[in-house]
Formats: sequence, C-alpha cells, structure tokens
Amino acid sequence: MNDLRDQAVQFGPYRIHPRQRLVLEAGRPLRLGRRAVDILLILLEQAGNVVSKQELIARVWPTSVVEDGNLRVHMAALRKALGDGQAGQRYIVTVAQRGYSFVAPLSIEPMSLPSDGAPQRPCHNLPLRRTRMIGRQALIDRLVQQLPTQRFITLTGAGGIGKTTVALRVAELLIGHYRDGIHLLDLAPLSTPSMILPNLAALLDLAPAEQGPLVAFARSLQERQLLLVIDNCEHLLDDIALISETLLRHAPHLHILATSREALRAEGESVQRLEPLACPPASGNRAQALGYPALQLLIERAMAHQDSFELSDTELPLAIDICQRLDGIPLAIELAAAQIERFGLSGLLAQINDNVRLLNRGQRSDLPRHQTLRATLDWSFNLLSAGEQICLRRLAVFRGGFSLASATAVIAGAALAPAEVPGSISQLVGKSLLNVEPSDDDMVYRLLDITRTYALEKLSLAGELDATRERHAAHCLALMEQAQADWSLLATQPWIDRYAPLREDIRAALDWGLGTGGASALAIKLTVSAMPLWQELSLLREHALYVGKALALMDKAQAPCPRLAMQLQLALGSLVYHAVGGATQSGTAFAEAARLAEQSQDLGGQLRAISGQMAVDLCGGRYDQARAQSVQFDRLDPRTDPLLGLSNQRLQVLAQHFTGDQVLARQNAEQLIQRMAHSGHLNRFAHGIGIQYDQNVASLTVLARILWLQGYPERAWRTASQALELAVQVNHGTSICYTLALAGVVIARYNGDQTAAQRLQALLLEQSHKHGVHLFQTWAGHYAGIMERSDLQGLGLIEDILVTLGACPVDAQNAARARTGAAGWCAPELLRVTAEQMLGQGDTLAAEPLLREALDLAKTQGALAWELRSAASMARLWQSLGRADAARDLLKGVYERFSEGFATPDLVDARRLLDQLQDKRPA
Repeated sequence: MNDLRDQAVQFGPYRIHPRQRLVLEAGRPLRLGRRAVDILLILLEQAGNVVSKQELIARVWPTSVVEDGNLRVHMAALRKALGDGQAGQRYIVTVAQRGYSFVAPLSIEPMSLPSDGAPQRPCHNLPLRRTRMIGRQALIDRLVQQLPTQRFITLTGAGGIGKTTVALRVAELLIGHYRDGIHLLDLAPLSTPSMILPNLAALLDLAPAEQGPLVAFARSLQERQLLLVIDNCEHLLDDIALISETLLRHAPHLHILATSREALRAEGESVQRLEPLACPPASGNRAQALGYPALQLLIERAMAHQDSFELSDTELPLAIDICQRLDGIPLAIELAAAQIERFGLSGLLAQINDNVRLLNRGQRSDLPRHQTLRATLDWSFNLLSAGEQICLRRLAVFRGGFSLASATAVIAGAALAPAEVPGSISQLVGKSLLNVEPSDDDMVYRLLDITRTYALEKLSLAGELDATRERHAAHCLALMEQAQADWSLLATQPWIDRYAPLREDIRAALDWGLGTGGASALAIKLTVSAMPLWQELSLLREHALYVGKALALMDKAQAPCPRLAMQLQLALGSLVYHAVGGATQSGTAFAEAARLAEQSQDLGGQLRAISGQMAVDLCGGRYDQARAQSVQFDRLDPRTDPLLGLSNQRLQVLAQHFTGDQVLARQNAEQLIQRMAHSGHLNRFAHGIGIQYDQNVASLTVLARILWLQGYPERAWRTASQALELAVQVNHGTSICYTLALAGVVIARYNGDQTAAQRLQALLLEQSHKHGVHLFQTWAGHYAGIMERSDLQGLGLIEDILVTLGACPVDAQNAARARTGAAGWCAPELLRVTAEQMLGQGDTLAAEPLLREALDLAKTQGALAWELRSAASMARLWQSLGRADAARDLLKGVYERFSEGFATPDLVDARRLLDQLQDKRPA
C-alpha cells in the first residue's frame, strides 16, 4: 500500500484514509469490520486490476487457514455496507474464475484527516451496519431530529418491514450525542418477562434488579444521559410498557427508541408506523421508476447475488410487478431477489403468481402484508433442497448468534451428515434466509426473529423438535465445559466477551431440559457447568433456581448419579455461601458433597468440598474447624499437582492466620505469592477448589491482614491497595468484594483513614449489589452500621472484625471463645475488650488478669498490633493505680518495636499516653 499510504482515496460518497484505516461516508465514519477494511484497501491498492482470491486470503488471513467461503461472506458484507449496486453504481465486481476487481472511478488526493475523524472507543453496543439504507432517509432524518426532544418513540409495522434496520441507523447517527452512550437491548431471545431487567442491568453495568423494586432500578439511572434502543418488543408488550414508563419517569436524561409490531400503549409514547417501501406505478418511464425504493432494493440485492445482473427496459415492467405483488415489504423483496439468478425475472414473477393461493392460508384476522410475507417464506422454503430445509428448521433452536461449528453440532444428525452442513449454511445465506455477520475471527450467523419463528414451526411439524433440542443442549454443555476450563486461564473481559453471548441458548437448553419431557441428565450437567457464566454475569440467584430444579429431579431419580449429585451440592454450597455465609445450610451442602465425593472416590470433588467447608467455617468464625479442614485437604496430597499445591498452600495460610499463627502465616503467604508470580496467569482461580476468588487477590488480601497484625500498618495498607487494584484490573466482582470486605475497609478503619474507609465501604456495597452477592452486601451493611447484631447469624468472622473495630461489644459467648483460644486471630483483642468492659463496670480485679492473658497471647501469636492495644489498656489501668513507672516501661517496650505507622490511631494514642506517663501525670 506504499502508493496510497499518505494519500486519501475518494469514490462515490466515500473518502478513505489508508494509514488511519478510516472510511468516511459523506464525512462521517463508516463502521466496518477489520477484515472488511483489509479487503477494501487491497482492492483500492490495485484498482482496475483483478486481485485473485488466493492473494486476498493470503494477505487478509496471513496466519490462518481460511476457505473461499469466508472471503465470499466478507466480500458480500463489504458490498452491502458500501451499497454496491444501489442506483446502478458498481464498486467491486467478481471476475469469474479469477477474483475481484475495484471498478469505480476514484480520485487520489493529499491526505487531510478531519479533526474529529479519528476512531474512538465506542460508547455503544450497536452492531456494525451491514447494508445501506434504501427508501427511509427522510424518516431517519426526522427521527434523528425528534429523539432529542421526544424521549420515547416506538417504530411499529409488520414483520420484515425494516423496523430494526431503521432503529439501528437512527441510533448510529446519534453516536456521540449521548454522554453515557447508546445501548441496544434485543428482546427476541428473551422468552419471559423476568429476564428483562437482569439483561438490562448487565447491559447498563448496573446491579441486577431481580428482587429490588423497579423504581429503585430506575432511580439508579437518574444521572445518566443515554439512548436505550429496545428491539422486538411485541411478545413482552405490557412489561416493556411498564418498564419504559418507570425508567422515563425517574431518569430524566434517558431516551428510548423501541421497535414492535404494535404500539406499546405506554405513557408518553410517540408511535411512528413504518409503511412498505414505495413501489413504482406500472406506467411511467425508466428514470422515474428507478427513483422508487422498492425497485432500488430489488436491483441492489439482485446485483449482490449476480454480478452480471442488469435490468433491461423490457424487463422493467416485470420488476415493477414483482415489487407490487410483494407489497413493498423489504424482507419479501430480499427473499425474491435471491432467486432472480435461478429463475430470471419472468420466471420469478410466474413463481410469485403461482403462490398467490398461499395468501389464503393465513387466518382471516391476518393483515394482507402478514399474509404476503408468510407466502414468501413458504415459497422460499419450498425452493430449498431437502438438506437446506433440514438445516433451516433445525437452526431455529438457537436463540442468538452461532458459529458454523455450533450449527454443525446441532444440525448434523438423521438425514444430514456433518459434511453437508457448511454447503447448506452457505446456500441459506445466499438465499437471504440466514444473516451472517463477519467478525475478525469467525463468522456469526443469525436468524431474523420472524424467520426463526417460521423455522421453529416447521421443526415442530417435522417431529424433530425434541431431538434437535437435545443436540442443542448437548452442544451447550460442551461449550460450558470449555468455558469452565477457560475460566481460570482468561482475564474476565475476554472470557465474558467469548461466553456471555451464549446465555440465552443456555437458558433455553436448561428450561427445556429441566422441564417435563426434557433431557434431565443432560440439563443437570449443564446446570453444574454453567456456574461460571451465571457468576460472571451476576446472575447467582438465577443459577440457584436452576440448581434447585436440578436437585429436585435428582431426588426423584431411581438411581441418581453420585458424581452429578456431588457437583450439584458443590454448586449449592457455593450459592448458599454467597447468600448467607457460614450458616448451617451452606455447610450441609458441602458436607453432603464431601460424602458423595468420597463414595465416588473423586479426589477433585473431595478437595472442593473440603475447601468449601473451610470457607464456611472461616466465615462462621469457627477457626479451629477451618484449620482441621486445611489439614484434611493436605492429607489428600494435592501437592502432586503444582496448581493444586498453590491452592493447598493458600488454604494453609488462611488457617494459620485465622487461628493466630501470624509468623508462620506470613512466611507461607510471601512464599506463596512468589510461587504464583512464577506460575503466571494460570493461578487466577483456585482451579475448582472452594469458593472462587482470584488467587493473587486472595493471597495479597490475607498478607495485608497479617502485616497489620504484625505491626506494619503502612505496608498493610499498600498491600491491601495492591490487592484491590489487581481485583479491579481483572474485573472479577466477587474478588473485589472479598478483598474489600476482609482487608481494604478494615485496614483503612484500623489506620484511622475515615475518608478511604467510607469510599471503600461504598465500593463494597456497590460491587456486592451489582454482582448479586448478598453475603458481602451484609458485610457492607454492618461496616456502615445500618444492620442489627441479630443479623450476624452465621457471620462469626464479621462479628469478630466489628469487635476489633470498636463497633461491637464482646458478649459472654465470645468472651468464652477468647479464653479457650477458639477466637483465634482476634482472641487477644477480645480478651482486652472484655477487660475494658469489666473496668467500665468497676471490676478491676478481674480485668487485670485478662489483660495479662491478652498481652501474653498477642506476643505468642506475633500480633504486635494487639500487643500494643493490650499494653495501652494495661498502662492506663496501672496509671490509675499509681504504678506509672511500670505502665511506662510496659508500653514503651512495645511502642519502640514499631518502625512505621506513627500517625495511626493506636500509635498516636500510645504516644500520648507515654508522654503522660513520662510526666507522671495522673490519668
């Protein structure tokens, strides 16, 4: 591209800047995929010459093995995006048996990149435009002007009329006009109203509103300025009407553009009905006829399918008649245009006339345009080969986009071999019955909603529905098993980008498989394997519903599979843990999982169950039991696997820290972090062990706690901040919550940084709500002081933390735990606070021995922070008893062992007390 690199290329309404890979249409950036831009630039570089298919493939996909079909699809997409063929204009032609050539006149000028022309990171999720708009420009211009002032517009019209195409073009032209972006919510894959808000929440990066009131969800948008495009509303009219009304009432800067076959009948809604494309009259000259959009569409699509197509004067009346007979419905015209090469215009018109009788098949209530589209779909379907018909109807089970590999896995079966699928798929694309969206890495195929509904009906009539659904569910299971394997290997966002689009297919497979007559064993396996998907999408509550259904089916089974039952119990244990923490229910689930794993001699299952139970015990404040679990984990010898060995050592660190052995815990924690640094990204998660947190984040979190206890408050804060930064970097919600709850908020409070503490508490509340983790919502509530002590059932750890923060008294039960050592890491502080409570009641004789015990225990544990607090309490007691010298010597001996953190509250308080004791002032 040396000749063009520093030039600008102009053709038609387009201006190309090769160096910036920027394509402008009438001065505005045209969004094309990377491969499409590659192809265009290569063709421009050799404009007027034929570029072979082999050369294009070699240059566009230099490191991949790609078939001609991929190139054809990308070329077709490029032509559609450029409007190649509109009004007779040709840009790219196919040269039979040779390749492709750019044939339009072009001019080359010095490059002058517009100041606003540089591509920016999109603040939207709109798909790339695959076709140019025909016949709707006046309407689009009007809608672009209206939307900023008319906040709620619904585009209505018959199926196939082009509502989605118009809505997306309007939204595309408004990119940059909404501060918080433009967001497309496609309702076609959603089968029930309950799915709307969770999908909308994920789209807008908000907390899920599955239990919260709609008004609260709407208020969370009140500061956002955004455009919400809601597509395919017709099957959820009442629910979308209510949601739209509520959002608009409480979010004054929100605008909505909806599409539906009928109006929503909502408050404030402005309805814009789309009419068919205007058709030319039978009389009139050629120039006048070519000005009508229905004929323009027919010609452009015909040229897209047949390079040599030209509309002669003698054929003009035939083309006009075809447009009229198809009522100007864009989808019907596209389906017909795909058959022109096969039948010619006269043969195509005869075919359409023969199918007029199909119009009578519709019910009396059907509108003529609905009947026309139905007749066109019937006609197009009947023209397909037997294999193509099988392919189309079996594709109907997909709720969203799918790859060729996925299509093959689901379609291939009785009457259609896997090798036949690619050809059938290609034919369906060529006949406009299947859409294809070329991406940089793979093709994404998609059925229009109206075509999917039609194909699903055909699938049911053929008696193939259940068999196809079973293959679909089996393929979903294979994808989710791969997702499980990738979960610990990929960063969060790439993982979500790869697997989140599958969620509607997973839901469909589970709803069928767990329902009456479904493939229950398959669905139970899918329920287990889909756990990472629901967790990453903050849909733990939804996953819990599926787990409940799966367990109910297992209970009814005559001979349930122990391994499957174990996996469900593990999933249940994790879900319940994230809901209620260390309560009995979560422990029961992990205990049952452990029993089933042992029965099945499943080592991995035993390790997961033990580590899950350990998390439950730690959360419940049962630290000795947790350490016993870590010993049991170690006895199963996970060290034979280096990655399991990392998990084993991390669990040992947790047990040592929480039972009070801070010296050994720190040694192991620092060694663990070094080991993980050498293992790279492979240690992201615990590889199926226990509750899933990023292992680096979890290890830094516990190290921060150890450092603070050992008397390094500044290093502790830096380490806690590092853990949070890493958790945010990998963008893993529960890991963010974990490190905030156990280290970030706590250490900020210990260090007296109230500003940071308030900020981190707010972040914890936001993240726990956003990711649907009720456990950490509860922790955030306790830190904020808005929850009662009665809400601490099963949360012994948070209760212990609240005592150390001075936010909770020590009751008799916790005092007993401290004396027996069961309180572990916080036992010295619990003893000290108990002694302080006794001093407040005037019981000096009982308090002093407790403080001595606290001092000795803190020293034994290597917890210098607790030792300082206990020494300060004892010094104040001795000061009140006139023993100032002993008090000073005790406190000074502890204080001087600190090397940092002298501005933190405990050290400031100790320094002040030492100054008093030095002057021998009375308390």
